[in-house]
Parts: sequence; structure tokens; C-alpha cells
Amino acid sequence: MASKVNYRTYDQLLSEVIYEFRNFSLEDLINPQEFIKIAKRCNYELGFKIFKTKDDVLEIEKGKAKLPNDFSALNFAYIISEYTVNEVLPQGTHVESVPVSQMYNPGPNEINICVTPVVSTPPTFCGKCLVQKPKCACADACVTQVNCKGEETVLIQKLKYETRTYKNFYPIRIKDDGNVVSMNCPNKKAQTANSAYIKNGFVYTSFQTGKLYLNYQGMLEDEEGNLLVPDHDLLNEFYEYAVKQRLLENLIMNGEAVNQGQIQMIEQRYRVARNNAMSLVNTPDFRELRAIWETNRKAQYHNYYNMFKSH
Repeated sequence: MASKVNYRTYDQLLSEVIYEFRNFSLEDLINPQEFIKIAKRCNYELGFKIFKTKDDVLEIEKGKAKLPNDFSALNFAYIISEYTVNEVLPQGTHVESVPVSQMYNPGPNEINICVTPVVSTPPTFCGKCLVQKPKCACADACVTQVNCKGEETVLIQKLKYETRTYKNFYPIRIKDDGNVVSMNCPNKKAQTANSAYIKNGFVYTSFQTGKLYLNYQGMLEDEEGNLLVPDHDLLNEFYEYAVKQRLLENLIMNGEAVNQGQIQMIEQRYRVARNNAMSLVNTPDFRELRAIWETNRKAQYHNYYNMFKSH
């Protein structure tokens, strides 16, 4: 899906549908709670691409921790430790600048050609960073997450009266049962002694205490637990006509007089709106096309070049 998706609440979706069925609404024939399952079904039909990407830090106690209530599928996870705390007093507005990059000194601006130059060796960056780089000079122990460009990765967790900054990330292997871990999750192939698995709303780890950072696809809910639906010109009609379809079905089951022309029109437009929504969501963006291209190049290299390595 090439475009960014905004969200609106289920109540906003339903208000637009009810406005077009004002007569039935005045007669109190529309129950808003009946269509929540329709909106949820549409969310699942469009798939994880429309779901929100969220993150959280879990406190592992006795080898387990409860997952967030809106957890749907895991993208990746890291063990984190050794954080710094910045306490904020409960008063007014507090603004703080946090540096997130670490660059080495490029050298002096003026060079004396009569003196033998001293070449400074750039630092060795850790290859076990959040963004994998193929040409990194990797180290065995990961101390600070720095990629090939010298950019340091930090995790900032803002609590009520303090801000925690984590700089150390350690890999963990996630055992997958095929339901709660993303297909492209790098933790499934991580070569490390630390492991974990997810079951019945909990994550179970091989270590007893610690902190675990999760990046996951969350359910479409806001901070107050209200159901969210995508707000996009090509997706709105799919949700609206799905609700209208069930609304007319309920009216027919209750013995209300419904125009047959309305039923045929909504059924036809629902199919068109669904096809347009599925086409939009399933259209790959540039990153997905590049990943497919890289996979194809690697496969061709393996077929036509790697075969000569044994000779």
C-alpha cells in the first residue's frame, strides 16, 4: 500500500451511514452496537497493512510478562538494559533535546603537506543493530547500537514523571507457532541463547527478569479503547456499504418494508467498493518491490555463481 492511512472512529463511520438512513433512525430501527462486528470484519479482510505499528517495553518477572491488550502480531523484539533516567517534575511544559546520533570527527579543515599525515581509524560499528546493514564491520558483543553511517539508535520511554533512555539492545530468538509472529520477523532466525515464545496473551522468556522491547502490529483501537477504521477515499466506501448491507438485512429480518431497488444497488456497489479497497491495500509500495527484487537477485546469484565455489 503506497499511501499513508489515517484513521477515524467507528462512531464517525456510523454517523455517516445513519445520516443516509434518517427515516429509519427516527423510527429507532438502527442499533449502533450491531455493526461493530462488521467494521472489525472489514479490518481483518484488508489485512495487517492497515493496522497500526506500535511498541512497548515489557517488564519480565519470573520468566513471563503480559502482552499489550491490543497486541495482534509481532514485528521484532529486543532485550534492553542499562538505561538512564531523567526525572521530570510535575509542573508546566518541559522540553528536552535528546541527541540521537554519534558521528566521528572528519579531521582538521587545513592540512600541512610538509608533515606526514596521520589517518584516523573510524570506529568499528556493531552489526547487530535495529537496521541491518550488509557491509557493517560486526562485533561479537553489542554495546551501543550504531549503524554503518555512524548513527546511534536509542529507545526513549516516556513515563508519567520520568523519561528512560535505552542504548543497549540484545537479540532474542522467538519461537513461532504461525499465528502471532510476523512472517518477516527477524527474531525467528536469530542465533542467540536467549529465546521466547508467545502463548495465550503472555510472552515467556528463557531469562527470569529483565526488560523486553516489542514492536508489533496493534489492533485498530485508540487510547480509550474505541474501535478505529481507516479514513481513506478508496476505503471509506467499502466500510460504509458493508454497514448498509447489514442494515438492510436486519430490516428485512425484522419484517420492515425495504425497497428492492435499494438492495440491488447496495449489493452491486458493495462488490465494487470491496474490489477497489482490496486492490489498494494489496498494491505493493516501493520498499516491498525492492525487497522482491533483492530476493530475486540473491536467488539468481545462488543459481549461477555459487555453484562454482566448490571447484
